[in-house]
Amino acid sequence: MWLIDQLVEQHLAEAQKNGELDNLPGSGKKLVLDDDSHVPPELRAAYRLMKNSGFLPPELEMRREAVELDRLLAGIDPQDRHYEEHAKRLLLLELKLRQAGMSTTFLRGEYSHQFHQRFKEDK
Repeated sequence: MWLIDQLVEQHLAEAQKNGELDNLPGSGKKLVLDDDSHVPPELRAAYRLMKNSGFLPPELEMRREAVELDRLLAGIDPQDRHYEEHAKRLLLLELKLRQAGMSTTFLRGEYSHQFHQRFKEDK
């Protein structure tokens, strides 16, 4: 264990013993954690710090939006009038992420296959 970790543990134990951690906002309630499964494990700490300070790099913001769109598309009918609009937005985000050198394997790709098929048929 690192020295800094030991110091933190010591200060937390002392604060808890002195009752300084009693009656904190949210005390006794279940923690609501953000879903950061779309962020690579080695970047999660930095992601949380930046997010909590109100800033995310454009690539991570695009990645977050892509995950949300991917989940949305998985839950709606491809015949829905909004499906194509969302699929186009997701395709654009996917291209931008690839241009930025980021992998897009975190996307399920179900929408992608259907959308590309429809795009080919329209031509």
